[in-house]
Amino acid sequence: MKNISMQIPQSSILSTRFLNRIFDKTVATYKYYWFLSILDLCVKHGKTRMNVWEIMIMMVANAWYPVIYFRLSFGKSESLYEAIWTLQKEYNIPINISVRDLTDLLHELIQRADVRKQLNFLQMNVPFRFLRPWIDTSDDRQTVIRSQSFENGCLYKLEKQNGTLWIEMNPVWLDYLRENYDILSAFSYWGLAGFLQTRNPNVPAIPTKLVKQEERNSLSAQHKFWNTAIKHGLEVRCPYTGNLLEERMYDLDHFIPWSFVSHDLLWNLMPTDPSVNSSKSNKLPDLNLYLPKLAIAHQAALRINLNEGKQEKLLEDYLSLGHTPQEIVTMDREHLLDCFFQTFTPMHQIALNMGFEIWKY
Repeated sequence: MKNISMQIPQSSILSTRFLNRIFDKTVATYKYYWFLSILDLCVKHGKTRMNVWEIMIMMVANAWYPVIYFRLSFGKSESLYEAIWTLQKEYNIPINISVRDLTDLLHELIQRADVRKQLNFLQMNVPFRFLRPWIDTSDDRQTVIRSQSFENGCLYKLEKQNGTLWIEMNPVWLDYLRENYDILSAFSYWGLAGFLQTRNPNVPAIPTKLVKQEERNSLSAQHKFWNTAIKHGLEVRCPYTGNLLEERMYDLDHFIPWSFVSHDLLWNLMPTDPSVNSSKSNKLPDLNLYLPKLAIAHQAALRINLNEGKQEKLLEDYLSLGHTPQEIVTMDREHLLDCFFQTFTPMHQIALNMGFEIWKY
């Protein structure tokens, strides 16, 4: 995996060989989010000249979900990570705020001197270091001067006006950026995913945790599984409240939060009281208290669905517990709980280490 690299579309008239090197020697996430934000502002918003505060807002908005919702680590002393957590706590921003609402809010907050102070570090290094493949100097002043002529066909030039840093896109790049927006975004996220994977080695599905999914997958097949069990006489109780649940009158809860597992496998889903789902949110239920209830309910529901010959494809989800559905339904209580605890305990511990909170009803 380490030796695989993604290449960007090459051009005979542009310095794409330098663009291909923008993430070389990357020790923090800034360059990835800097480029993604410039791409968005340039291609999606039609801006060819932008100040650093506009770019910072996009950087915070783009990094929000990996940091706050998915709780990925960005590595040691990463200032962007720290700044995002500070903003969330100080202004009590909802963890699942939409990107549009977050961007609007950040435009308001950036007017505040304290917020500008928190984010000011972003204009210290990355605007200059990003141009290093084209302008090989560590002197920021020299980078500004040499960027004025778009030296070596660099992506943008830098200007300072009234203490604010501005970038102006090199016009020769504009068509290329528009035509290759999707590939260049994928190139950036590919690099970012690799960078974060090394800092979150035990966390599943890193590439799916870089951007918020506006729509999650339908759980209709999983609902059908539980409705079949209830219809055939199974008493299904909410593991948290103990209330008896009726067919179609329940929510399906991701026991280990979806924001950690990033999947809808059947064995991690449990019918719950609709009132519980919002308070549990993306917290971790107490394993000893609630997992035995989940395991026993699953075994009973699985037995009914097997007997009815229902949803054979869906039942294959149980194979990732290390046993066939047929084996699970014949287990005694001790082996059943072992089976579930062996799968859930490591996930629970890793999520706990990442900062997910323990929850009890």
